[in-house]
Amino acid sequence: MFERIKEMVIKEFSQVFRDRRMKAIIFVTPILQLLIFGYAVTTDVKSINTAFYDLDHSYESRELGRRLEASGYFSITVTPSSAKEIGELLDRGRVLAAVQINKGFGRDLARGIPTEVQMIVDGTDSNTASVAMDYATRVITRFGREIGTRVGMQQVVKPARIDLRSRAWYNPELRSRNYNVPGVIAIIIMLTCLLLTAMAVVREREIGTMEQLMVTPLKPVELMLGKTIPFALISFFDMALVTTIGVFWFDVPIKGSIPLLVLSTAIYLLSVLGVGLFISTISRTQQQALMATFLFYIPAVLLSGFMFPIENMPVAIQYGTYLNPLRYFLVIIRGIFLKGNGIDILWPQMAALLLLGVVVITTSSLRFRKRLG
Repeated sequence: MFERIKEMVIKEFSQVFRDRRMKAIIFVTPILQLLIFGYAVTTDVKSINTAFYDLDHSYESRELGRRLEASGYFSITVTPSSAKEIGELLDRGRVLAAVQINKGFGRDLARGIPTEVQMIVDGTDSNTASVAMDYATRVITRFGREIGTRVGMQQVVKPARIDLRSRAWYNPELRSRNYNVPGVIAIIIMLTCLLLTAMAVVREREIGTMEQLMVTPLKPVELMLGKTIPFALISFFDMALVTTIGVFWFDVPIKGSIPLLVLSTAIYLLSVLGVGLFISTISRTQQQALMATFLFYIPAVLLSGFMFPIENMPVAIQYGTYLNPLRYFLVIIRGIFLKGNGIDILWPQMAALLLLGVVVITTSSLRFRKRLG
């Protein structure tokens, strides 16, 4: 039995590496995807084009403008001459934010009188707008605190204030790339494994070699293992490849156990291989297999929590996400990368992923054997 499986695995590897396009899909495509998505998939907002409308022309107003630019979040590209011009700039999309400082701003600060700064943002992109307002609030609050302390010292009475000191755990710099790159790795491995597994069996059927395999002494389980083991090994290699790039190119740390990452990847691939095998049994041509792969892949990504929090989805859809292997693996890989979580914390996700994988691979195997029969 093992000798026959070994020969089948060697045949699959030979067939894969004989095709130049297949080698490109296995080795080049995952790297390109990680490099592109690693840079593109980010929620960090920097250098926001900003209009700075200064009606006070005081030292304090100019200093606030300098503070906004020095933060790196805002880039003052326009200094409008009227409030009407601000509206036109926002309408045309030349700026995403506008700051207006009224007359008397510097005088009120010097006297310790509360004053106002108006912040206008383009709310078309709600995420960017909320992040820009948060950045501006932090910069302006810090500036007001420093000015208030200076005024208080001059008046010998230090103003009362609450000193809030916040701290971010696991990702101190709040780099969205640290959060997104592990997710991109999981998505790339899923796509690669799905495509290879789904297309392999269908290709054999299209070129007519499946009938030849069926008349050999190979049993259905041996044929299935011979078809899936090579792609599991290739997926492990791709996982190691893109993880290395994520760590050394994007500087994303792995704080947890690498053996645990390997173990959880094996459990994850069990589910993905099962789905790919199932797709191969319901498809007659490679085009059908390709379409079926993406019909599964796109909803799996959207309902995994990678792009949108699962907690914000309708309750019925939240229950549906429990059937998505990517949902569990995202929690596992991010926990290992960022938090250094061990099996004592991640075992519920690993157990659910293992149960799902066993069910999927068993169902797919039964259908595979029935289809061969």
